[in-house]
Amino acid sequence: MEAIEVTDPRDPRLGDYVGLRDVTLRKSLEAEHGLFMAEGDKVIRRALRAGFAPRSLLLTERRRDALRDVVDGVDAPVYIVSEEVAQGLVGFHLHRGALGSFHRRPLPAVGDVLRGARSVVVLEDIVDHTNVGAIFRSAAGLGVDAVLLSPRCADPLYRRSVKVSMGSVFTLPYARMDDWRQGLGELRDRGLRVLALTPGEDSAPIDRELAAEPGRPTALLLGTEGDGLSSRWLDQADARVRIPMAGRDVDSFNVTAAAAIACYELVRCSAPTEPSLPSAP
Repeated sequence: MEAIEVTDPRDPRLGDYVGLRDVTLRKSLEAEHGLFMAEGDKVIRRALRAGFAPRSLLLTERRRDALRDVVDGVDAPVYIVSEEVAQGLVGFHLHRGALGSFHRRPLPAVGDVLRGARSVVVLEDIVDHTNVGAIFRSAAGLGVDAVLLSPRCADPLYRRSVKVSMGSVFTLPYARMDDWRQGLGELRDRGLRVLALTPGEDSAPIDRELAAEPGRPTALLLGTEGDGLSSRWLDQADARVRIPMAGRDVDSFNVTAAAAIACYELVRCSAPTEPSLPSAP
């Protein structure tokens, strides 16, 4: 697609990119138009590789040549703007110099995401977009099969989540629950053990609990910042687990650090166990 130079930040063709730091505006705009934003050339490329269809691209003049191959291969408008126009449009200095507006796809059903999954992370009411993006990045990088979101969990395709995840939200299957109260029932119906990650003396070390049933498909519950998991979800879990701490007046990690450690243990212990070979006579 041939690049289109635009000199006015109020040009209606650039409407997808208005006020990217205005959370209220962006939530309504993106919901109305069914779009999400990808920031930076790496994330844009990953969105394209994942098969998302672009609505348009917005590049500053200095990034035009660096993304020439993308521009030539995109069947959507590519707008070229100055640094000043970009800042007036999006509301901050666009130091990465590249934005992409992409069409969203319908989310799959919970059952479709769980089909065949052996390691699942379930997020309850994590409302910080940065934390959601960081958890997706750890889960994807460590090999988790799927993520489930409670109804009130932050949007993984919000710009900040996408940016922090470095595009991992495009490659890791996820779905949003419709029913918070009964949502964990489907996990059990599909044979998954449900573990709740929460600090406290009544929680078992996560590696020990996972090792008790090696190879069993498992879902790990992670709670919101500060308050942690709700009492309802804690009570529905098969067991409560924690990451053992060394002391020094530190009783737990923040949710993103805890997620990274827990995902490593989850994937390691939920992989199918290989049958032992018979001993030689």
